[in-house]
Amino acid sequence: MKIAIGSTNPTKIEAARRAAAKVWPEGEVTAVAVPSGVGEQPMSDDETIRGAVNRARNALAAVDGAQIGMGVEGGVHGTHHGMFVTGWAAVVDRNGTLGIGAGGRLLLPEALARRLRAGEELGPVMDDFSGRRNVKYGEGAIGIFTNGLIGRTAALEIALTYALARFITPENYEEIERG
Repeated sequence: MKIAIGSTNPTKIEAARRAAAKVWPEGEVTAVAVPSGVGEQPMSDDETIRGAVNRARNALAAVDGAQIGMGVEGGVHGTHHGMFVTGWAAVVDRNGTLGIGAGGRLLLPEALARRLRAGEELGPVMDDFSGRRNVKYGEGAIGIFTNGLIGRTAALEIALTYALARFITPENYEEIERG
């Protein structure tokens, strides 16, 4: 089984490897840089989902012989309780079957949310906030705010595992397929 992940970010690649190994232990994950088709900082669930789906489809198309494409997109979503950070994942096969899942949500401090609303991207904001470099390639905002109890890779692995539900138990989705 050849699986393409639409990212060169090490945390996303490792999340894809972990999630894929649960379903296809013999699977080979290939990373490829592909466009998400959304802004650098997706500001809603819909935009973030669209980015994950685009990455999955673009990865599938970009890797010769791939049977599965995976895409992961980090984003934020504003509510009346504040702004939350989350990751959405998409998995697609050559037949067009599409699974979508999300990781958990974490409330961002309002000072950071203001910067995102003003047009900044979460990665550099987290670097500035934490005094570290390339947070988005490591523990992510989730790891920093949970003090390492849950890291970005683990959160994205959950999102990908949820997206794989459609492939793990396809019989549960037959009604959806029939329309």
